[in-house]
Amino acid sequence: MVVSRRVLVAAAALFLARLAVAGSAGAPAAPAGTELAARADALARKILIVDTHIDLPERLKDKMEDVCNATPDGNFDYPRAKEGGLKAGFMAIYIPASTEEGAAARAEADRLIDLVESIASRCPDKFALARSPADVRRIAKSGKIALPMGLENGSPLVGDLAALAHLKKRGIRYVTLTHSENNGLSDSSFASTRKWNGLSPEGKKAVAELNRLGIMVDVSHLSDNATRQVLELSRAPVIASHSSCRHFTPDWERNLADPEIRAIAAKGGVVQINFGAMFLRADAQKQSTESWAAMRKYLEEHNIKRGSEEARKFRESYLKEHPRIYGDVSDLVAHIDHVVQIAGIDHVGLGSDFEGLGDGLPAGLKDVSGYPNVIRALLETGYSEGDIRKICGENLLRVWTEVERAAEGQSGSVKQPQKKASAS
Repeated sequence: MVVSRRVLVAAAALFLARLAVAGSAGAPAAPAGTELAARADALARKILIVDTHIDLPERLKDKMEDVCNATPDGNFDYPRAKEGGLKAGFMAIYIPASTEEGAAARAEADRLIDLVESIASRCPDKFALARSPADVRRIAKSGKIALPMGLENGSPLVGDLAALAHLKKRGIRYVTLTHSENNGLSDSSFASTRKWNGLSPEGKKAVAELNRLGIMVDVSHLSDNATRQVLELSRAPVIASHSSCRHFTPDWERNLADPEIRAIAAKGGVVQINFGAMFLRADAQKQSTESWAAMRKYLEEHNIKRGSEEARKFRESYLKEHPRIYGDVSDLVAHIDHVVQIAGIDHVGLGSDFEGLGDGLPAGLKDVSGYPNVIRALLETGYSEGDIRKICGENLLRVWTEVERAAEGQSGSVKQPQKKASAS
């Protein structure tokens, strides 16, 4: 059996801590857990925490809430984000697959970008729009929370790749090429059939245009073939903004397989781990798939519209009979650790999918106040402060910078990170 260096470090630290407690002659020392929690909280306040996928615009698009102050619903508001130490949260400009591609999808994207801008303008002392890594660092230094944006589903680009320049001007800094269904750019990991066997001809051109404009290409939601083709075509590093490891959820294509994780790392990119229980645990993923299948069957049999009150009541009843599997922070750290072991410490980060998972988040990660729990678990596992800085934000900011420099013809001046199998 091969024991990782990190496990040995953690075991040694625990052994020394126990020796210290056993050898103290004075009052009992504070519990190690209390000290570690305080250290994690302090670290969260100090470092740059960047989350690459928060679906706040989707939550607010039909019912606007004042997230500048505490809200009773959802996973995100300013007080909880500050408590968690969040410095930058990419607002997902999510376009449902049901929205007509092209002009209608572009109009929806503009509407959601307007919404994000309204949050920043409503409380400029708390939030600010960010269009570059330099913006993120400057805004974080001022004590505000930065709000960069990513387009989830490239359907607004279909038929008019020139729309990318408009979206960049409006603040879009990554594009997820597709979502839950195949579109005009790419096959989806969720689709039961494949239209393009990867990327469409227009999708391949979209990758080149994203590179030219310095916008990150996001492979979350893509089929395996599409992901591989993006990696072959892209001149710049790519990201997976909110995907976890298929190693833990076999046969579920929405998560990334090891070869794709290694290929993203070889390209200089980063895998941002999704916090959802169904992304982290095979049993939770199986349960989620079964529950949605039961929902679809019930709605079809009773001619009930999805999103209706009747649909909500059925789902509540179903979940009472089939209690959710949530897991905890250790499940998230297992995915981070897996990427580190197979691809290196420089190629993993955080892409929570807050506001997009409903009641599907692990214990300790129910909202944006939970980032210190991730840091604490990483410390317990043996990660150093330098490692944690990379995981929590510096890896993503490095990739974003490299993508911008590649667009400016300066990619040769960017030093690729050293690949290593250990985080310590």
